Amino acid sequence: MDLIEKIKNKEVFDLLIEANRITEKVHGKDITLERAIFLSWWCEKGDCKFCYMSSQKDRIQDPEKAKRHVKGIYAEAELTKRMGWNIEFLSGGYGIYETSEIKEISETIYDITDNPVWLNIGITNDLDQYGEEIVGITGAVETPNPQFQHHVCPSKSLTEIKSMLTQAGQLGYKKAITIIIGLGEEIEHLNDLFDLIEELEIDRIIFYSLNPHPDTEYHLTPQPASLYYASIVASVRIRFPNIEIITGTWTDNLANIGVLLKAGSNGITKFPLFKMYGNRFGRRVEEEVRWADKNLVGSFSDMERIKGNDPLRPELDPFIQRYIDMCYENKDIKRI
Repeated sequence: MDLIEKIKNKEVFDLLIEANRITEKVHGKDITLERAIFLSWWCEKGDCKFCYMSSQKDRIQDPEKAKRHVKGIYAEAELTKRMGWNIEFLSGGYGIYETSEIKEISETIYDITDNPVWLNIGITNDLDQYGEEIVGITGAVETPNPQFQHHVCPSKSLTEIKSMLTQAGQLGYKKAITIIIGLGEEIEHLNDLFDLIEELEIDRIIFYSLNPHPDTEYHLTPQPASLYYASIVASVRIRFPNIEIITGTWTDNLANIGVLLKAGSNGITKFPLFKMYGNRFGRRVEEEVRWADKNLVGSFSDMERIKGNDPLRPELDPFIQRYIDMCYENKDIKRI
């Protein structure tokens, strides 16, 4: 099957049928809810042309103030555990955290959730300083064609990302990459993606749909068509049956979810969790999963799951309660 030709010919439904068949045979029907936990809102590179952090760099005089309170991070981890979600990865901009700090945060989250975490912290040479608290390393590739990647992310060397992921594999960690659909890539760049997955023996790929942020070069760029997005995901599923695929969308594109699940996605991400949990947006996500004939792991609406204290960490209670209150405040969609 020539996957690129099928995409060009708009034979998307053929791709979806084949991708869904492969997914259910290899992975079953379970679908996870994934939550990226951000450690800060500042990045010293700050020149990826699509990135929210690039719009904030010149506005932040003291990067230390862009770091999140660590108890808020731990409270978020505790609530994702209660909801039955996975932590997609820990993420933070370049040049704000020491390796020892990230290691300590990772160890605590591992203790809270009983699951080792993925890291998406940029290019680092310090992977050998981590231990069992880490399950895998994510390289923020964003787009796989080397020339286009350099244009979109001029300070994130694809060569260095590949070197980091190679080291991760040598240390026994799983390897993941992120890809953003809708940056202006060409369909032929799919071959670059296939080559990258094969070269690095990637275990997991996380797709995002472009979310145009104000004050970035993409602020007037339309988001990619749902069937185009799905055709890329389906092609990767068909070519790599065993790879784990996570797909992201936003509140204005929840209708993407069902077609992405049929395209081969194992999990869904990129939600403003505490603005959606328990209200009609969260329930819509659950309906999309149900109508795709998949089984949702965890909940996006069960308010009973988020209640209760964590007696082992009483110092987190005020931070946990703040998130719980936000969920209740947003049941009538006041904040979206």
